[in-house]
Amino acid sequence: MKGMMRVLGLTALCLIAAFVLSEDGCAYLHTQGRDIVDSNGQKVLLRGIGLGGWLVPEGYQLHIPGFGSPSSIRGQIEALIGTEDAEEFYQRYIANYVAEVDMQQMAAWGFNSIRLPFNYRLLTPEDQPGVYLEEGFEILDQTLDWCRDNNLYLILDMHCAPGGQNNGNISDSDGILARLWTNPINQDRTVAIWRKIAERYAGEEWIGGYDLINEPVLPDGYTNSDLRQFYIRLVQAIREVDQDHIVFIEGNWYATDFSYLTPPFDSNLVYSFHKYWNENTPASISNYLSIRSQHNVPLWMGESGENSNPWFSDCVHLLEGQEIGWCWWTHKKIETLTSPYSSPIGPMYQRVLDYWSGSAGKPTAEYARIALYGMADQLRIDRCEFRPDVVEALLRTDFNISPIPYKDHHIPGLVRCADYDFGDVGIAYRDMDYENVHGLGSGEVWNQGGLYRNDGVDIEACDDLSYATYDVGWIEAGEWLSYTVQVDTTGVYDMILRTSSPEGKGKVWIFWDGQPLADVVSIPNTGGWQQWQDVSLSDISLNAGEHKLKVTCVTAGYNINSIRFNLKSSVLRGDVTGDGGIDVIDVVSVANIILGLVDPTPAQLYAADCNGDVTVNVLDMLGIVNVILELGTCQP
Repeated sequence: MKGMMRVLGLTALCLIAAFVLSEDGCAYLHTQGRDIVDSNGQKVLLRGIGLGGWLVPEGYQLHIPGFGSPSSIRGQIEALIGTEDAEEFYQRYIANYVAEVDMQQMAAWGFNSIRLPFNYRLLTPEDQPGVYLEEGFEILDQTLDWCRDNNLYLILDMHCAPGGQNNGNISDSDGILARLWTNPINQDRTVAIWRKIAERYAGEEWIGGYDLINEPVLPDGYTNSDLRQFYIRLVQAIREVDQDHIVFIEGNWYATDFSYLTPPFDSNLVYSFHKYWNENTPASISNYLSIRSQHNVPLWMGESGENSNPWFSDCVHLLEGQEIGWCWWTHKKIETLTSPYSSPIGPMYQRVLDYWSGSAGKPTAEYARIALYGMADQLRIDRCEFRPDVVEALLRTDFNISPIPYKDHHIPGLVRCADYDFGDVGIAYRDMDYENVHGLGSGEVWNQGGLYRNDGVDIEACDDLSYATYDVGWIEAGEWLSYTVQVDTTGVYDMILRTSSPEGKGKVWIFWDGQPLADVVSIPNTGGWQQWQDVSLSDISLNAGEHKLKVTCVTAGYNINSIRFNLKSSVLRGDVTGDGGIDVIDVVSVANIILGLVDPTPAQLYAADCNGDVTVNVLDMLGIVNVILELGTCQP
């Protein structure tokens, strides 16, 4: 009854809006030739992100050994903590994985659409055809409300159909056969569920459309002709109650094979392909472009991801260059580089994973309960690690043209090497291995370190915590890193590289605004990859202002974690003595005399600002102000 009242109420609102705004109806997305348009006929290029892992937990996203299906994962959890506590876990999991603040953030980044994968079991009990779960629909209702409030179109994606549309864990199949195709009862049930969904949301303008079946893979003995007939049947059932919303049709073999699925069999239909593990060339999407040109119908790239930032950026530019909308997979995962948000694995949850992998004994039910509840609580957006580089690669249009600062680097100060600029390979850095175009089983490795950032740069955890949490390793000759830095004080500096090497064969060359800052520097043998030493370059003159620092590897064989700039001498001109004349002040020397220091250690003079009065800030290694000296008035 609640769902029916919702539909009637929203339909009434749409009719009122139609008269008041003199429009033809609600602002539904619909197709117009090869384009998706709004109610005013304006083209809408969908830039979306998926909520994978939320309502369809996938093993790889949770780091479950063996990558179990949603049902098998639930069985594992129930075996550890019991059915009642498992239900509490899933309530926490759903509440924390996606909340309104997630939607607000995605809209703020610039996404305009959401693809919501769901398991049919969310909406109807597995063993009770014709019975529907209002609590499941209310989750979809709430998500739609959040999307509406944030101007995000919501595309509903049946990720797990009755019986399983492929035999993999992603469709929650039995792992043996895609029984959606072998059992007609499962097809009947799928048709009924989609009709129920369309009936409930027929009046919703912020529903962007219905993605009918995710990544079908038909078993032997079945063809795309069978897939086409089933799609026709699904669409006919939807059109009985909803004539307005787009239907998205995915091809066989994980949404890549559209043979016999043309010509279109509905006037409001979009062909949706998925794109993984291939090159970003026109040839990689030529078959789909042919469908669009031959049948004057829109395309949508409904799922891609799980690669490096350069691959992401290239893919988006390829698609948008062909006016194809897209949706990325996915907005959040546990311990990941490839999503905007990463939820860290805690030690207690890791203990549970170790048990499931067979490398540890069974934890107590109480221990496992605390561990799993903790994992669910850590999924909250404010407890996740943000990966800004992923968002930059997807949404900054000049990512492949211009670098921008990843962090504010001030000199005097410390530049941590993992904080190189945002930007594409060849723009902000160069790395020899930076993307995977042949698939996970190909042995192609594009990131050896696997931490902190999703570029090709190989970043690992660093033991030299006084200087950096991460270091750059696996360095090859010809690779480089670029940094935008702000020199606050004109002066003479010492530059100290923090390096490690078990070989002593590495060589590095430092460039400043495109020019060599000094001769090639040899890296000494420090005794190990995590044994760190300083390598210094002395008496380097730097002018105040914004500059480009570039660290270039001449020969391999070392790690580097930071570059420190210590101010040795900074000259200001001003009336410090008060006699009306112009005095030349060596700020470092003055500070040392006043402080009684022979040299600026352990306190380092890192800043000298001239703005009316001469103010000298004496900072320690971490940038904490120890002493502020007022020396008089000055003129720069």
